[in-house]
Amino acid sequence: MSTNLKYLSLGILVFQTTSLVLTMRYSRTLKEEGPRYLSSTAVVIAELLKILACVLLVYKDSKCNLRTLNRVLHDEILNKPMETLKLAIPSGIYTLQNNLLYVALSNLDAATYQVTYQLKILTTALFSVSMLSKKLGVYQWLSLVILMTGVAFVQWPSDSQATAAKEHSAGSQFVGLIAVLIACFSSGFAGVYFEKILKETKQSVWIRNIQLVSFSSEPSL
Repeated sequence: MSTNLKYLSLGILVFQTTSLVLTMRYSRTLKEEGPRYLSSTAVVIAELLKILACVLLVYKDSKCNLRTLNRVLHDEILNKPMETLKLAIPSGIYTLQNNLLYVALSNLDAATYQVTYQLKILTTALFSVSMLSKKLGVYQWLSLVILMTGVAFVQWPSDSQATAAKEHSAGSQFVGLIAVLIACFSSGFAGVYFEKILKETKQSVWIRNIQLVSFSSEPSL
């Protein structure tokens, strides 16, 4: 049963990731009359939905008791301002990253974006080694080298890019590439920083996510 659940979770994760990229790409390149939606608006709405989901999970952990939920949120968030403030750094970085992803998808095709964005695996590994003192084996380092090689081949100029140049200028492709690379580094650092905070405290991951998302919700829609 547990094995089936793992594969089911993996399948849902793959579907969610690919569908998200394709949907974002389509929404940013669709030609229509009128102004396009602001990426900051999409980021804020996504963060609000995350808060709602985390609150519901805390509510479930509180045995579906509103008083218990209110006490937990009050004690763990309002009464611990310094603990909440620790999440300001990764929250700001995640906000930057989420906005950069929209910039990247507005200037890169979905396949190039998806492959290049996998460099976040490399940045996460490097930050894990430097910040969490993790040790990687030979095969893990070899896998990272293969990943870097694959991304380099994807970005290597080819004759087929002449067709793509009709849709995107070289300048816009460069902007998209820079945006996704910055997002990779910010994703790696913020993820490892958040993991470090989770290991140093006893608060649940749902409470920490509520604190994290609270800072990410930008006031400007």
